[in-house]
Amino acid sequence: MLEFTPSPLAALSGETPIWSLRAAQRGGREGMVGGYKGRAQQGQHWSRVGRRPVATSAGHGRRAWEGGASTHRGAAVRSGGAPGRAPGPAAARSRRARGGAWRLRLRLRRGLLSPAQPRPCLARPRPRPAPGHVRPRPRPVPSPVIPVDAAAATPRDPELWCRATRSDCWSMPPASPAPPKKMLGQARFSSPGMAPNTCCCSPAALQRKLPILAWLPNYSLQWLKMDFIAGLSVGLTVIPQALAYAEVAGLPPQYGLYSAFTGCFVYFFLGTSRDVTLGPTAIMSLLVSFYTFHEPAYAVLLAFLSGCIQLVMGVLRLGFLLDFISCPVIKGFTSAATVTIGFGQIKNLLGLQNIPRQFFLQVYHTFLRIEETRVGDAILGLVCMVLLLVLKLMRDHMPPVHPEMPSGVRLSHSLVWAATTARNALVVSFSALVAYSFEVTGYQPFILTGETAEGLPSVWIPPFSMTTANRTISFAEMVQDMGAGLAVVPLMGLLESIAVAKAFASQNNYRIDANQELLAMGLTNVLGSLVSSYPVTGSFGRTAVNAQSGVCTPAGGLVTGVLVLLSLDYLTSLFYYIPKSALAAVIIMAVAPLFDTKIFGTLWRVKRLDLLPLCVTFLLSFWEMQYGILAGALVSLLMLLHSAARPKTKVSEGPVLVLQPASGLHFPAVEALREEILSQALEVSPPRCLVLECTHVCSIDYTVVLGLGELLEDFHKQGVALAFVGLQVPILRVLLSADLKGFQYFSTLEEAEKYLRQEPGTQPYNSREDSAPEHKITLLQA
Repeated sequence: MLEFTPSPLAALSGETPIWSLRAAQRGGREGMVGGYKGRAQQGQHWSRVGRRPVATSAGHGRRAWEGGASTHRGAAVRSGGAPGRAPGPAAARSRRARGGAWRLRLRLRRGLLSPAQPRPCLARPRPRPAPGHVRPRPRPVPSPVIPVDAAAATPRDPELWCRATRSDCWSMPPASPAPPKKMLGQARFSSPGMAPNTCCCSPAALQRKLPILAWLPNYSLQWLKMDFIAGLSVGLTVIPQALAYAEVAGLPPQYGLYSAFTGCFVYFFLGTSRDVTLGPTAIMSLLVSFYTFHEPAYAVLLAFLSGCIQLVMGVLRLGFLLDFISCPVIKGFTSAATVTIGFGQIKNLLGLQNIPRQFFLQVYHTFLRIEETRVGDAILGLVCMVLLLVLKLMRDHMPPVHPEMPSGVRLSHSLVWAATTARNALVVSFSALVAYSFEVTGYQPFILTGETAEGLPSVWIPPFSMTTANRTISFAEMVQDMGAGLAVVPLMGLLESIAVAKAFASQNNYRIDANQELLAMGLTNVLGSLVSSYPVTGSFGRTAVNAQSGVCTPAGGLVTGVLVLLSLDYLTSLFYYIPKSALAAVIIMAVAPLFDTKIFGTLWRVKRLDLLPLCVTFLLSFWEMQYGILAGALVSLLMLLHSAARPKTKVSEGPVLVLQPASGLHFPAVEALREEILSQALEVSPPRCLVLECTHVCSIDYTVVLGLGELLEDFHKQGVALAFVGLQVPILRVLLSADLKGFQYFSTLEEAEKYLRQEPGTQPYNSREDSAPEHKITLLQA
């Protein structure tokens, strides 16, 4: 029975309470545990709420935190003697410290106290030592340095204890980080002394969802200068292209401009590539013309639905679905679209009217009515094409600028660079000036763009129904009319944009987030539908202009978007005089580089079989775009399944027959592998033993296991053996778990050949009759 009698001096001072027997017993147990663990850990016990190190009750640990129970290393209390003795005055302070720390943590969890706020020191000062007592000097502990994670930018240990303003006031040392926990709202800590758990709204997570936070804090004036130049260059390029692409989509010219500015502002916040610019493109405009029947209401609704599909794919991280469309299919579709778009502008280049939009009918009627060519449009169109080509060649072959060059040379170089970069706007302005000059004289030899709606677009919800002269078309009917376009348009938009982003990210040595790109494009189409935009995607031509102009951040898109808005508000009256032949020249020169003439020769040299999906996609896309894409993807899938169903095998003749599959074994390959083994080993006279060398087999399924079991039975009936060599651990575990009769496994080919040469052909091997090998027991236990 333990007893406790407080000292009179302590009782008078009020520092020592009257302790019960239960408190004495608990203090003795804690002191004993703290002392034993202090010996094991050399006294490095960090208490939950303690403030300074003291000797453990057993006297073995160097330091333990005064009062409180440790979270994971034990506890130590200052009891002042043997383990069974009652605690001293430090125990009373420990209770008060624990209560204060509990209230502090409760305030922190409820958000009443910020982790970065300075915390009050909860430890009370030590009692004054007796006269003549030499106080041991505590081991120096460095001031805590709060490490900041570069990705999360949050303190590792926000539970800062009091600063070392006094010699008896300590700070908690940084501990190893705890596993992250996703919390709603603010970060919550699992226990004091451990790293805070990463929450869903940590700086790293916010930077992933809002990439602008990664570069905006470091924005500089030099970046502003380069982004302004690049945004201005892209803006002068996109305005004439948007007018021309609206013609490709079969929509009024202003819809091209409506589609050109939303992506600039959305990608400023959500884009992960500094080069990509979102807006109308030739291929997307062609797809829109196929599925919207030249009706703006259909085009705007298609943009909204495509954006919703892209947003869902981004949230569910379904970007991997794009990997199932092979490169030959993409090249075939792009080449066919280039021919379709380019030839579709021949009618505007020659001034022909009332030409059907279906490709084959378009070709037929163009050649049939070639005699109706307008000389003015043809001459102007050819002159614009030549000017665009010359300016492009000048831009591609400009020598670099050196700082030691004279200022006049550098100025002239800058002027030439600006003229060649904004060549589309320069040529379109020149043609509009020529058309206006003829308009003043009263004779107009060109077909003009005509009236364009003035002012900024109104913000409206997308049209979920459309009223015609005869009836009202419901939302369900509009969706049914668009049909496959709801799948083709968002997928091709994603393919084009991500392909552009990856190409320039690889060229300029940075990385992009494909799923974040899906979110940016989906939100662009959804918000763009509110301002009458049709579906948009990343433009390869304008992205190249952006990169060549030295863009540093997505902020260049702001300049482009503002320039488009200004043109809508102030320049729409001037668009009336732009000849259609000039816009046709801009489109033809923009899509010409998309036709890859080298891909056919490359595939012929690398793998001729890949020419099949390329040619199928290329030819069927002239009939219907969706048929070409679906047919090409189907051919690619069939080729992939054929290679999986007929895996290549290598057969080595010798004393023992060795057969080596070249890839993984899946259920389509079971029958082909069985026929190969039977023809090589069992259908010969006499039957031969076989070693199945599985070094390259990385995965199997249940159907393959059943097929191997049947093969083992066939070999058992013929009185010969089938052995396995080079099995990877997961494959071996599956086969051992299946408990196949007659299964034999060897670690090396030499061991298998040696064993099978010594094995009599009439004595089959049955693993069930032997003792279980050690590796089988180990793998099954694992």
